[in-house]
Amino acid sequence: QVQLVESGGGSVQAGGSLRLSCAASGNTYTFWCMGWFRQVPGKEREGVAAIRLDGARGTTSYRDSVKGRFTISTDNAKNTLYLQMNSLKPEDTAMYYCAAKGRWSCPTVVSEYNYWGQGTPVTVAS
Repeated sequence: QVQLVESGGGSVQAGGSLRLSCAASGNTYTFWCMGWFRQVPGKEREGVAAIRLDGARGTTSYRDSVKGRFTISTDNAKNTLYLQMNSLKPEDTAMYYCAAKGRWSCPTVVSEYNYWGQGTPVTVAS
């Protein structure tokens, strides 16, 4: 059984920073890729960033609107995924979810992911 637990969300002013964490437990050896997604009420969940965990460990991808501001990373010893978010904007306000999937791709596509956390809220005030 797999469990993903997010933390680190909160409220910040525009221009501020937050670091989200996602602690993974269970059969994490099946993970080949992990990602961060976000969702605003009334809108579809969207991909934010993804990172490969295999031989190309560390290969990342980002949605255009967060490139240069967000950084996805992992601490393998702690089985933890991170999302460092800098220069936050009001449009980054959303519930943020971490997710994991097996082989062989590592896209920021919601339907590709098998395992999901419960989410952590981020609010950016203007």
